[in-house]
Amino acid sequence: MLFIDRKNELNMLSSAYSRSRAELVLITGRRRIGKTELIKKCINEHKGVLLTCREESEKLMLERFSVILGNYFHDDFIIKNSIKSWDSFFEYLYKNTLHEKSIIAIDEFPYALNNKSLQSILQDYWDNKLNNTRIFLILSGSNISMMENLSDYKSPLYGRRTGQITLKEFPFVEVLRYFGDPELAVKYYSVYGGTPAYIMEVNKTKSFTDNIMNTFLKIDSFINQDVLFLLKEELKEPRYYFSILEAISSGKTALGEIISYTGLQRNLTSKYISVLIDLDYIRREIPITSTKSRKGIYLLKDNMFNFYFRYIYPNYNLIEMGNENMLINIINENINTYIGHIFEYISIQFLLELNKKNQEFDRIGKWWYKDIGIDIITINNKTNQITFYECKWKELNEQDLNNTLLKLREKAKSFEWHENRTERYGIIAKKIKGKERIKGNYLLYDLSDFKYIK
Repeated sequence: MLFIDRKNELNMLSSAYSRSRAELVLITGRRRIGKTELIKKCINEHKGVLLTCREESEKLMLERFSVILGNYFHDDFIIKNSIKSWDSFFEYLYKNTLHEKSIIAIDEFPYALNNKSLQSILQDYWDNKLNNTRIFLILSGSNISMMENLSDYKSPLYGRRTGQITLKEFPFVEVLRYFGDPELAVKYYSVYGGTPAYIMEVNKTKSFTDNIMNTFLKIDSFINQDVLFLLKEELKEPRYYFSILEAISSGKTALGEIISYTGLQRNLTSKYISVLIDLDYIRREIPITSTKSRKGIYLLKDNMFNFYFRYIYPNYNLIEMGNENMLINIINENINTYIGHIFEYISIQFLLELNKKNQEFDRIGKWWYKDIGIDIITINNKTNQITFYECKWKELNEQDLNNTLLKLREKAKSFEWHENRTERYGIIAKKIKGKERIKGNYLLYDLSDFKYIK
C-alpha cells in the first residue's frame, strides 16, 4: 500500500510512543483513507499489535484477538484458553503492559460497540488500571459519527484520550510528488482524488485513458464496485443520496438546483445534505467575503466520487451492456472541462503552498455574484493588497493571455473591498507561451512552476 504524506501523523504517534505514560489515541477518517496503513507503519517502526474488529459475534471476536495477542506476547495459554469477556480482555492488557511499552491498536472499533457497556468497561479499566501502565492504546474507526461520540462529553471516555488524529485525503502536492509529472498529477488527482487506495489503482505504465478504462469501466474492478459499496454501508435510503451526489457532480450546486434536479422535498434534501457533510463526502462553500449563508453552494470533497457520479453512475447501463467504448468517448469529449473545474481548486492549493514561503496573503477563496465569478482571490488584510486570479486548463498564447487579463480586470471592478486597496492580477494555466514577455504587475504561473511546491 502507498504510504505518503503521513509524516505529521506518524511523528505524533512516535512522540506519544516515546512518552513513559499510558496513551489513548483516537484515529478517525473515511474508509480507504489510510488509517490502517498508518497504524501498521507505526507498529513496524516501534512495537505493537493490530487487532481488527469485524461484523461478528463478540465471542468469535475475542477468540480471534486471543490468538493474535497470544502470538504477540508468546503466551500459549491464552491461545488455548480464549478470553471470554471485555473485562478479561482489558485485564490481560493491563498485566502485559504494566512494565513494557506496547501499541495495542483496535481497528474498526465501532464494530465492537454493539456491546453497549464496552465504553463503560474501558473507562473503568482506564481510570483504575490501564492509566498506570505503559500501554499505547489506539482506537480507530471509519464510522466518523461513532468515533466522534467517543470523545463527546456524554461519552464514558470523555477526557481520557491523550491524542486524536483525523486523517484526510492527500493534498495535491503529495500526488504531484508521487507522479512527478505536473500534467499527469493534475489529471489523476482530478479523477482519483487523494485517497491512497484509489491512487494505488493507477498503473503508471498505462495511459490516462487506459487507466480510466481499466478501473472505472470494468464492472468487476475494485473502484467500479467500491463507491456504491461504501455509500450503501454508510447510508440508509442510499438512492436519495445518490441522486443528490449526481446533481452536485453535474453542476447543480445550489440548494434550489439540487431540489429541482432530484425532485426531493426541501426538508428531505437539507437533511440528506447534512448527513453527507457529516460523513465528509460533500462540503459547503461561500464567496470569500460573504457572510450570507444563502449564497452557499455544495461541492463533492472527493474528486473520485465527483468523477464517478458525473460520468459512471448516470451511464452505468453502457458498462452493463459492454459498451465501454461509447462511455469513454463521452468522458473524453468533456474531460478537459471537468479537469478545468478541479484545476481551480488545485491552483488554490498551489498558491497556499507558495504562501508558506512568501506569506503574501491571509485569506484565499473564490467569489461569485449573480453572473460574475472570479476563480481565486487572495487578500492581505494587513497591507490591503488583493490579487485576482483566473485559472485556465489550456495553453495560452500572448493574445489569449492579454484577453484573459483584460476580462479579469473588468470583473474585479465588481468586487467591493477597501477603496484604498492595491490590486494585482494573476493567471494560472496549463501552459503560458511567452509569459516572460508580458509586461506589468502580473503573476503568471503554469505547470512548469509547479516544481516549486514539490
